[in-house]
Amino acid sequence: MTNFTAFLDNNARYEDKPALVHPASGRTCSFRDLLAETMRVASGLAALGVSKGDRVCIYLDSSPEYLISYCAVWRAGAIAVPLNIALRKGEVRYHVDDAGAKALITSKQGWETARGACSRAATLTAIIIVDGDVKGTVPWSSLGEQDARFAPVHCDCNDLCQLQYTSGTTGKPKGAMLTHGNWMAAMDAERDVLDLCNEDVYLGIYPMAHVGVSWGIAVVKAGGTWVIMERFDLDRYLDLVESMQATVVAGMPPVIHSLLATPPGTEDTFSSARLMISGGGPLHPRIWKEFHARFDTPIVNAYGLSETIVVGTGTAIRPDDYKTADEFRSVGKPVGYSEVTIVDVTDPSVSLPAGEVGEIALRGPAVARGYWNMPGATRDVFLPEGWFLTGDIGYIDEDGMLAITDRKKDMIVMSGWKIYPTEVEKVLIEHPGIRDIAIFGIPDLHRGEIPVAAVVPENGCVISPEELMAFGKARLAGYKVPRKVVILDELPRVHGWKLLRRDLRDRFREA
Repeated sequence: MTNFTAFLDNNARYEDKPALVHPASGRTCSFRDLLAETMRVASGLAALGVSKGDRVCIYLDSSPEYLISYCAVWRAGAIAVPLNIALRKGEVRYHVDDAGAKALITSKQGWETARGACSRAATLTAIIIVDGDVKGTVPWSSLGEQDARFAPVHCDCNDLCQLQYTSGTTGKPKGAMLTHGNWMAAMDAERDVLDLCNEDVYLGIYPMAHVGVSWGIAVVKAGGTWVIMERFDLDRYLDLVESMQATVVAGMPPVIHSLLATPPGTEDTFSSARLMISGGGPLHPRIWKEFHARFDTPIVNAYGLSETIVVGTGTAIRPDDYKTADEFRSVGKPVGYSEVTIVDVTDPSVSLPAGEVGEIALRGPAVARGYWNMPGATRDVFLPEGWFLTGDIGYIDEDGMLAITDRKKDMIVMSGWKIYPTEVEKVLIEHPGIRDIAIFGIPDLHRGEIPVAAVVPENGCVISPEELMAFGKARLAGYKVPRKVVILDELPRVHGWKLLRRDLRDRFREA
């Protein structure tokens, strides 16, 4: 077994072909450049004392430097700790301290945010700034020699290469321990799912600190081109799909909502796109079906987690499945060497038959080794026989297709009745006046919890609580109908993506 970044040496045969395009800065990084920069930065890290097993935090906006940092850290045998640039100083300090990071790679802006919290961090010995000189730090441009030849440090497949911290939406972030072998498996699975080749152009919008970075790396590994977009902007997104002739485009439910709100003719800009990726949250069947009918672009609805490098060990629905499956509700079948099963929510040793709802468990080669410095949390969800308890609720139908119904932690229990928010949302969003909706529970003295609907109306629509409740009563069992309705301009999401039900519960629990 060798270092994951050995693929960069092999892909150098593509020479001056673009590996990365960064439209915001007008820069293009060829495959030759990507290898050279990775070796230069890896040699610079080694000169700073970073060695096999050391942790290096990367605190940057999505950019070529972010990917080069990943690759350089991995090549040096060290462990990358990706951080989202949206994190504030206390959050950065938590990750630096928890990981015991030896170095931090950031920008001048990032260091302004993190300086006060991290300047006295016990383990940090080097701060690297990618975009200029800052007193007491190391300039990115001074790392290594331009013609450095730095061979990949030999690693076993079980050697750690990354701590992928969970979003922290349920409490203290946990660092999923990912290995070189995990990443190799993930690249094989994602290339298979997307049927990638060296002619593909991928428009990526997922933050590079997120495990969704794997889709872009899979494209580069296949010899394709990754167009990096720092964050989603609809007009810019459409311009890049068309101007770059993107063949694979990153998406998520809010992106698909936005595309459906565009005027007729927008779908012409998608003529080059053969696939769209969706993940990070439930895609409501009505929205999915409408997008497919209008844009005629198959959605690869993928299911995976930080702990599995998305579909490295996970499931996906592919265009081949559209002929036989109800493509507008499923996240498909296991990918590559993955296995999926449904277990009893209270006793994971009990597997459930097809059609029964329970907790989704995954097993396969990209499952993390556990959580960094959290043996108890590791034992809770990483089971001895290799199964990982995802915390998601779902079922497998008679055709072997997986459907997700909810998160276990989001389940509402009212007077003993179990209510799954996503099930209710899928029904209520059919109301023509609703653009977005979230169901969450708040405490109730007599019933334990009651379901509440947070609703974002379509432009110009006025929805009364009574109207929505009547709509629900006609389509749902009575106990599932929300007891209260709140009208919002938008729902709280992580960077416009993952829904934060906890924020809604905290905000309205005393209402």
